[in-house]
Amino acid sequence: MKKNILVVDDQAGIRMLLEDVLTYEGFEVKTCATGMEALTELRQVPYDLVILDYKLPVLDGMEVIRHLEAENIDVPAVLISGLVEEFSEATEDSQLIKAVIGKPFNVQEIGSVIKGVVSPP
Repeated sequence: MKKNILVVDDQAGIRMLLEDVLTYEGFEVKTCATGMEALTELRQVPYDLVILDYKLPVLDGMEVIRHLEAENIDVPAVLISGLVEEFSEATEDSQLIKAVIGKPFNVQEIGSVIKGVVSPP
């Protein structure tokens, strides 16, 4: 059975790139553009991994993580951002965050990080 990954980024190009790469790697991929969409989706469907942009409109990646933790939704998360240095300390307290990847990212690097968190089918 394929592993489910939710990709959350407000940039359509990043969502499409990650969806293509992860689908090619054998994962089932769904995408969302906002933190609110992601929360709604994660409350309804169990995912094996969520890839979250740190900077999202209205509800940012860390706020999504805090909601998931408060609601006991146990899904491993990978945060992506162009501001890695600014928020890496904030991520240390979260049990859900398994990796932080800077933008722009190398497609092979993100693929291997994700496989390290969730092994492909």
